[in-house]
Amino acid sequence: MSKSKKQTTAARETESGHAIHIAIEQLAKAIAQRHPAREKILLLGIANGGVTLARRLATMIPGARPGVLDISFHRDDIGRHPIPKEFAPTHIPGDVNNATVILVDDVLQSGRTINAALNEVFDHGRPERVELAVLVDRGDRRLPIAANYTGIQLDVGANEKIRTHIDPANPALDTIEITSTLPAR
Repeated sequence: MSKSKKQTTAARETESGHAIHIAIEQLAKAIAQRHPAREKILLLGIANGGVTLARRLATMIPGARPGVLDISFHRDDIGRHPIPKEFAPTHIPGDVNNATVILVDDVLQSGRTINAALNEVFDHGRPERVELAVLVDRGDRRLPIAANYTGIQLDVGANEKIRTHIDPANPALDTIEITSTLPAR
């Protein structure tokens, strides 16, 4: 009779609220510099991780309007996993046609989430341009997708996961944590 090995999770905080706030301000500044205030900008937060980030960015970018993208039906793993219940349904605060759409997510890894988000956006119309803003780019891309705007670049291992928390009311409570699954001893 063999014993199954249990795994434990170790966590370490990598960024505090102040560092994350600075990264978000830099994202907003870069977006605002590229897009004049008269331009129609839709900041679409990908549910779940990008929603609060998109809302926060919108408060810092003149004329930007935040929305939500639910990518559940565009996921490429839908056959292997049940459809997840996302935070909120898709809500686009204006016409996608001829707009500048900036997809917003907390962590960019394989690119599959962004691919699903692009499919959801194009179900609603044809934007003038689509860009990507992410708080954390952790690398390990599986698809040829790159962010136009990146707040923080982290080099993490394949067995590590990045968890973000963007507090809707208090930026001082924002955190980025790396968790690692370790075999039990």
